[in-house]
Amino acid sequence: MRKVKAYGEIVDIPDYRVLWLSKIVYSSAFEIVIAFVILVNAISLGLLTMPGISDDARSTFETLDQYALYIYTAELLLRLISYGKKPWEFFRRGWNIFDFLIVALSPIFSGQVVVLRLLRLLRLIRIFRFLPEVKVLTVSIIRSVPPLLSMSVLIFLALYIYGMAGVYLFGEQLPQSWGNISIALTTLFILLTLENFPVYLEEAVLISPWALPFYLSYIFIVVFTVLNVLIGIVLNAMDEARSENRQKTEKLKQLGEIVHDVDDMTSDGEVTKEEIARLREKLRELEQQVAGKPTTL
Repeated sequence: MRKVKAYGEIVDIPDYRVLWLSKIVYSSAFEIVIAFVILVNAISLGLLTMPGISDDARSTFETLDQYALYIYTAELLLRLISYGKKPWEFFRRGWNIFDFLIVALSPIFSGQVVVLRLLRLLRLIRIFRFLPEVKVLTVSIIRSVPPLLSMSVLIFLALYIYGMAGVYLFGEQLPQSWGNISIALTTLFILLTLENFPVYLEEAVLISPWALPFYLSYIFIVVFTVLNVLIGIVLNAMDEARSENRQKTEKLKQLGEIVHDVDDMTSDGEVTKEEIARLREKLRELEQQVAGKPTTL
């Protein structure tokens, strides 16, 4: 295994890959160029939506979009060729599959304007690949899914109970907001954002004395408490992901220090027992902290 820095972390390059080409496609300069092309492409697509744009300007922006596609295709081919004798390994990573589909499908749907525009927009998502925090965010979202599913069931039950109560309390006098369970759930979903809350409360208070406790309990129990718990689950998962990322960075730093120590020990052609003991101690500390295997591209 050979190591190279890619997307903000140290990864292993298998022996079957073309090392010099892998270093190019994962270099900071190459990533900056591709990210710049993506940003220019995004701006040109945005300007194409402006009203009153001249034909010359529209032609220029469409040309920029076409050249951007050429650059994306060249980048994709370089990354694919860098896999050497095993090009199929390229498709083992999610981002690689995403990039390939977005670039490969663009010529196929060139005659369908709506699909082509959607593919253009999806190309812009590729900018996330160059952002280290995206990986942390992705890990935190994945970890949040199981508890979020449980909380989603709880929220749905709470909404259903409040929806049925709203139908019984206000359904006859306010059919546009509480006429049946479907309409009531729609109203409750709108109230999750507190949009038009004073309007809903004011019209309900004129009908039933139970309006005030109904709305206040819904706001405090469902909107404030439950939704804040959901946010807390995501934030907690994000903190854990960031903590693991910091630990991984620290491990890589310690590994670099060990490599540096080895170079110092062997520079004079002699290695003492004290140096070996010190090196073993650092390796033992690193082994105690290491959990999992390094990323392989």
